[in-house]
Amino acid sequence: MNTEVWTFIFVTISLMLYLYIGWRSRVQDSKGFFVADRGVPAIANGAATAADFMSAVSFISIAGAVSILGYDGSYYVMAGTGGYILLGLLLAPYLRKFGKYTLPDFIGDRYYSNIARIVAVIAALIISITFVVGQMRGVGIVFSRFLQVPIEVGVVIGMVIVAFFAILGGMKGITWTQVAQYFILIVAYLIPAIAICNALTNIPIPQFAFTFGDIVEKLNQVQVDLGFPEYTAAFSQKTMLDVLFITISGMVGLASLPHVIVRFYTVPNVTAARYSVGWALLFIAIFSTTVPALAASARYNLIESLHNKTMEEVQQLDWATKWENTGLLEFTDKNNDGRLQLTPDIETNEIILDPDIITLSTPEVAKLPPWIIALVAAGGLAAALSTASGLLLVISSAIAHDVYYRLINPEASESQRLMLGRIMVVLAIAFSGYFGINPPGFVIEIATLGVGIAAATFFPAIILGVFDQRTNREGAISGMIVGLVFTSIYIIGVRFYGMPTWFLGLSDQGIGTVGMLLNFVVTFVVSRMTVPPPLEIQEMVEELRSPLAAPAPIRDIGEEELD
Repeated sequence: MNTEVWTFIFVTISLMLYLYIGWRSRVQDSKGFFVADRGVPAIANGAATAADFMSAVSFISIAGAVSILGYDGSYYVMAGTGGYILLGLLLAPYLRKFGKYTLPDFIGDRYYSNIARIVAVIAALIISITFVVGQMRGVGIVFSRFLQVPIEVGVVIGMVIVAFFAILGGMKGITWTQVAQYFILIVAYLIPAIAICNALTNIPIPQFAFTFGDIVEKLNQVQVDLGFPEYTAAFSQKTMLDVLFITISGMVGLASLPHVIVRFYTVPNVTAARYSVGWALLFIAIFSTTVPALAASARYNLIESLHNKTMEEVQQLDWATKWENTGLLEFTDKNNDGRLQLTPDIETNEIILDPDIITLSTPEVAKLPPWIIALVAAGGLAAALSTASGLLLVISSAIAHDVYYRLINPEASESQRLMLGRIMVVLAIAFSGYFGINPPGFVIEIATLGVGIAAATFFPAIILGVFDQRTNREGAISGMIVGLVFTSIYIIGVRFYGMPTWFLGLSDQGIGTVGMLLNFVVTFVVSRMTVPPPLEIQEMVEELRSPLAAPAPIRDIGEEELD
């Protein structure tokens, strides 16, 4: 059987599995819809959290980014792992102990302010929308290449599948679907990595092949021969300061992502939250430690397969022709010498290689069996669908719970809240589907805005909200607005409007760190210049940190207390 048939089989089986889980996990109340009845075991929540992390951006693009950037791309791996360590140590246990449904819930109640809640909702929507667009685009890429259907059709298929288990099962259906998706995507990631590392180094364990094999040495020499910096050369494409700030922004941003934090509201208690972070780190580490080996091996293989080949030779490569049809791989014999050259100079480079094809094309380039190629396609699809579903719940809960129930109609019945939540999922899917079909033009970069805003908006508000009793609503609101506005303007200006990187030469990927620092300073200063929080809030914060005490009950904010 050819690759397309195997892909159809694997994708169909996996999608049927997701639909079955969604049907079995259907819920009838808002607690089940938004926080899975708070009954998810720690190991299952760890797997679901890892599936959230291994999004389409991670599965499809991280190895590609590291492959292109070399040493300078290592921040993608460091940021992801470091972010979940921060989440486990500083955020998850306390947020679970607080016992609410969403991150804006925590912000609104901790800072006794509906304005703070609204700012948090706006930030959560921006973050979630930017991420979910990337996931839907990933779905379209997988279907376009491996099932030979237009990207638009692939996105629509993905929309229907996600809608089914998100609308029926809410967070409960999404959680158990993500558990299945994690094991599908990690197997799909490891098998080609093991195969290609064994073929190139005779060492089947990717981590050992990268460390003890000669693939990095060979790649360094190939890079130098072609005029590129050595693959392991430090700060050849980005400055040391930029790499540092990108790494920090990625760490604190990932630790503050609403769709990741909401996972820890689904476990039974604080202890389970801590254990689930440990499981998540283990599951994520399997992926993260495989990325460098796959990135280096894939780049070496691609260069060997394409550089200095004639157009006729390239056209005989079935995988190259099919990827060329997607528009993610282009060949142009600019000097008409009959051969294709890969060079660092954009004016003379004749092979334009989109980083997003690295992971998905690796099995084909390495001439692995068709069933492995198809398995990778199913894994990429699982990665995109798993994270998209969690993001859609964040968007739904932000409107249905944080705005409608908490601000507009506190007397809303259970059925009204559940119905509105499902309606918002449908609208969010339609919105994300449109931009998945008509994207801004990038996949991994689309996460830049979301991670940067999470770092600049939520991280200081959570940290100070838990560890500083003196932080008040005036400080938190001011800090979040400053971080949100500054970071958004810088990222959008640099990314879309050609604005120079005027702040210390920092790229748009690292500016979230500056926004975070501004948020901390503004929040701290304004809080000290204004009245302290009410005594009950201060007592609640004190008890929130106590390993034994339950947090003090905190009243909902009524209409008469609106800012």
